[in-house]
Amino acid sequence: MFRVGRWRPWLFVGPALLLITFFLVYPTVVTIIRSFFGRGAQLFGPRVHYVGFANWKYVFTSPVMLTALRNNVLWVVLFTTCTVGIGLILAVMLDRVRYEKILKSVIFVPAAISMVGASIIWKFVYAFRPEGMPQIGILNAIVVALGGKPIGWLLQRPWINNICLIIVGIWIWTGFCMVILSAAYKNIPKQLLEAARIDGASEWQVFHRVVLPLLVPTIAVVGTTMVVTVLKIFDIVYVMTNGNFSTEVIANRMYKEMFNYFNYGRASAIAVVLLILIMPFMFLNIRRFTQQEGGR
Repeated sequence: MFRVGRWRPWLFVGPALLLITFFLVYPTVVTIIRSFFGRGAQLFGPRVHYVGFANWKYVFTSPVMLTALRNNVLWVVLFTTCTVGIGLILAVMLDRVRYEKILKSVIFVPAAISMVGASIIWKFVYAFRPEGMPQIGILNAIVVALGGKPIGWLLQRPWINNICLIIVGIWIWTGFCMVILSAAYKNIPKQLLEAARIDGASEWQVFHRVVLPLLVPTIAVVGTTMVVTVLKIFDIVYVMTNGNFSTEVIANRMYKEMFNYFNYGRASAIAVVLLILIMPFMFLNIRRFTQQEGGR
């Protein structure tokens, strides 16, 4: 009976642990090992040779990877700030609107569209044709109608190209952030807000000193979730520019190295770097979740 009771928990968690090991742990270990080898699909194949830290050197020294890392930093800063910030503003402002549910549903619709579908939509929005030709892009049609010249929105300077792509991500994910923050805002006791107003606090003071501190845990969770999401950004860049015009990002470069150039060693090194960048934010979310569960 003692032995049965001792092993019984493992009978329940065993299948889950096997699946996690097979689909998560094993691929991660193999990818790390693979990052120290050269080309070739088979890790221990006859054409695969050990290259040491050559792949890692490429990740941190090659111009294309430095551009990808720089662009990912830009994505993290602008995308996270705008999605969480605009989502918070909308969550608070729409709480007082008469048609709140309808407006929130409209704003949330982009989150229900696939990343590829949204990218195709915005590719038509940014579409560019030379001057004198009919403009099929909405933005250029407006510019030409106002007497201006058509603009190659995705063919400009690097920071303009990347901002145009980031706007697509913001359009998709702001509704998601708004819904989560709105749920947290509605859980704030109304008595606290009314008490602050009775004491003479302005609406800004109520928001800054009452609402915002109470929403900090939720904002932190949503923010870290957005950071993890944007570090893995791939679909928007792949569909709209494929990394051209200085819009390369880490995930898209990893895809190219593996499926376009068949350099599995470099692709593995890039994948490990991406994993390392994401892990701190994952642990932060897990730690915060554990603390919240422990406080209940």
